[in-house]
Amino acid sequence: MSEELKNTSGSYSADSIQVLEGLEAVRKRPAMYIGDISEKGLHHLVYEVVDNSIDEAMAGYCNKIDVVINEDNSISVADNGRGIPVDFHEKENKSALEVVLTVLHAGGKFDKDSYKVSGGLHGVGVSCVNALSTYMKAEVRRNGNLYMQEYSCGKPLHDVEIAGTSTVTGTKITFKPDASIFTTTEYQYKTLADRLRELSYLNAGITLTLTDKRTPKEDGTFKTETFHSDEGLKEFVRYLDRTKEKLVDNGIHIITEKQGIPVEVAMTYNTSYNENVYSYVNNINTIEGGTHLAGFRRGLTRTLKKYAEDSKMLDKVKVDIQGDDFREGLTAVISIKVAEPQFEGQTKTKLGNNEVMGAVDMAIGEALGNYLEEHPKEAKIIVDKVILAATARHAARKAREMVQRKSPLSGGGLPGKLADCSSKDAAMCELFLVEGDSAGGTAKQGRDRNFQAILPLRGKILNVEKAMQHKVLESEEIRNIYTALGVTIGTEEDSKALNIAKLRYHKVIIMTDADVDGSHIATLILTFFFRHMRPLIENGYVYIATPPLYLCKKGKTEEYCWTEQQRQAFIDRYGNGNENQIHTQRYKGLGEMNDHQLWDTTMNPEHRTLRQVTIDNAAEADLVFSMLMGEEVGPRREFIEENATYARIDA
Repeated sequence: MSEELKNTSGSYSADSIQVLEGLEAVRKRPAMYIGDISEKGLHHLVYEVVDNSIDEAMAGYCNKIDVVINEDNSISVADNGRGIPVDFHEKENKSALEVVLTVLHAGGKFDKDSYKVSGGLHGVGVSCVNALSTYMKAEVRRNGNLYMQEYSCGKPLHDVEIAGTSTVTGTKITFKPDASIFTTTEYQYKTLADRLRELSYLNAGITLTLTDKRTPKEDGTFKTETFHSDEGLKEFVRYLDRTKEKLVDNGIHIITEKQGIPVEVAMTYNTSYNENVYSYVNNINTIEGGTHLAGFRRGLTRTLKKYAEDSKMLDKVKVDIQGDDFREGLTAVISIKVAEPQFEGQTKTKLGNNEVMGAVDMAIGEALGNYLEEHPKEAKIIVDKVILAATARHAARKAREMVQRKSPLSGGGLPGKLADCSSKDAAMCELFLVEGDSAGGTAKQGRDRNFQAILPLRGKILNVEKAMQHKVLESEEIRNIYTALGVTIGTEEDSKALNIAKLRYHKVIIMTDADVDGSHIATLILTFFFRHMRPLIENGYVYIATPPLYLCKKGKTEEYCWTEQQRQAFIDRYGNGNENQIHTQRYKGLGEMNDHQLWDTTMNPEHRTLRQVTIDNAAEADLVFSMLMGEEVGPRREFIEENATYARIDA
């Protein structure tokens, strides 16, 4: 053993073993408890507190929840539930309120008499929020009194005090996230609004409000929205499908209980070629599905297929019908409540309870069977859509085989336009999807050939939102993307499945001109990725390059500017506010830059800015893509009018 090794091992003693007490562990490893410390984790703090109020509502004690973004970017969540207990906790030797807010794995969720079902079953929610906040104040209205306790970084500043009287009950939690832990403490109004809207649909009858006090209006009032749903998931599906053309007028709404499991499902069909099914367990969006989703799909396929066969509607059909044919154009939301859900992983994104599959299968089978018998006209329209999907899938199989045949992994060679990189390590490699041959040529000259590959795209690629799958795969530009990436697509069981095990690049960067046309092309490419290559986005492999808008010069001093504010700052600094003293070059296209400029500003990893494409809310993302790229003009016009302030118009 070397002397160095001996010394190292000798210093490892009992003193080296650290025991993190109380909430110190949360502050030391926050991502373990809330997922991450970026914007996503920041908003997760709000959801943890709101979920406590929702649990009160699910237990039948609360029907109003108010969320406020305060002037200092702190958050207040108030409800009219029973109020967190404040009486003395014998075992912990402190108030029950302090126990709930400062002890991990403490709460009423573990007592089946208090809560039959609950979202936060790990019992770490609100105490984690406390640990990760520089300041928290709990106000509890209960027993005719207003109780109050304040905390800093998870530690109480004083005992629970009676701060007044109260004729109502409820809990109000105010907290300010710790800026030394999170990469940002700026809350996004829309992100919170989307979640509260979702919760209102999942819990019919509850009223949720969101108020933003950071920017008062001219009349002194604040931006505020109220979310309330009387019809629950039926309204949710109507909201999700509002930008799509309906296939049937009457959707299906099921509220039932099977094998002791409450099941609610709403579903309808539209004329699109996409399947949009969203599943929830105790209000948690299970983005990876699980047994409830498997049960839904099995019940849907079995019931629809039996009806079609019994009605002799498949007698003349020459193609075989597969499971995903029954789901083309389907929008559905599944929500179940389970007393003891078994999630796969800490993030709770996939349900593992086996008993749920049979319960959901049975519920769907009964309700859908009754619907089809009672609505023969709608039933025929749905089955005709299924037959059309099956026919199109067979056409897509031929197109898919053409793509697979040309795969570089099967010896078919790479696309002729692709300028590949020399490295074969996918984790190091980048593929730039570049608008046009001219910009592609500049990018090829400016790139680092070791790890950067360039694929020029000719013009605007196909709008996949309006195209059947075989048309998508017949598009040369899209086939080139598949081939360059080295992914494989589809099986007979699931013709839209994507296998990214042999993905050749772990950064796929969309690089288009900084004008309206360039933005449109980027949106078309993103629509394609969202509809046909979503695993790439979900795994964090898709990025958008940000070329500069301006090059500003004054004498020998020059700076690239990415925003109008940066340009104005240069004018103020070097031209005393007079833009006539500054030479400004506006870059409308990548081709206007030479290879060195493109490398320095947009492609060099040391200086560039890449925006990673993420999906925080798949339902909202689906809505935006179908609205922007679909057939319906009305919702698109409404969206443009609402967001015209942020639009960039080319002169």
